[in-house]
Amino acid sequence: MSKKKLDKTFYEQELKKLQTELVKLQEWVKHKGLRIAVIFEGRDAAGKGGVIKRMTEKLNPRVCRIAALPSPTEREKTQWYFQRYVAHLPAAGEMVLFDRSWYNRAGVEHVMGFCSEEEYNDFLRACPEFERMLIRSGLVLIKYWFSVSDEVQEARFLQRIHKPIKRWKFSPMDLESRSRWAEYSRAKDVMFDYTDTKHSPWFVVNADDKRRARLNCISHFLKQIPYKEIDYPAIELPEINKTGYMRTPKDEQHWVPNKY
Repeated sequence: MSKKKLDKTFYEQELKKLQTELVKLQEWVKHKGLRIAVIFEGRDAAGKGGVIKRMTEKLNPRVCRIAALPSPTEREKTQWYFQRYVAHLPAAGEMVLFDRSWYNRAGVEHVMGFCSEEEYNDFLRACPEFERMLIRSGLVLIKYWFSVSDEVQEARFLQRIHKPIKRWKFSPMDLESRSRWAEYSRAKDVMFDYTDTKHSPWFVVNADDKRRARLNCISHFLKQIPYKEIDYPAIELPEINKTGYMRTPKDEQHWVPNKY
């Protein structure tokens, strides 16, 4: 039996609390020089982007940034597969949220035939060792898989098709993901068999309810990294000294009309 839809007021109140904690975590990451990488994977229209948006909207983009890589260039196709992702990993005092990641090879590239079987099998063998190496270097790696039912995915795709404000989200690959539902499911299962490891597990988010998925994911993420609130010294704003300054006349500047 499905749960009652989450009350909007309650959702917004809880989200505000969680975003306040994310700011505290951000300051702790800066203070301690932590390196945090978070991977968001899952079905198309599972709500990954919505969670990432709520996680980052109150944070400093110099500390917490999003890595959403486009298709590889011809040059990148000749590189070691993980190479272009390594360039986006965090330095000390940074968090990077990967909206899709190196797991493209285990999903869309494999299902759509964009890589060879040899490349696919090599990825499955190499990925756990690659992640082990990252973690051994001190990187905090957290992986989320957003699980959505076919019925909910269909409803969200229809929204993307018929609502102008969401139409940009729909792509030809979305049609392929619908027609190849079983192939993507099998690919996900194999991926988990190889990469849901003790040192780097997958955390699965029930994403049929967007509001609950956002709150659950952010709440879980905050519990993965022990942090404390930073105590800052009190700040007193100085008085403005306008001595010797004459403002340029307003009628000599180009002002945006007050339409609203």
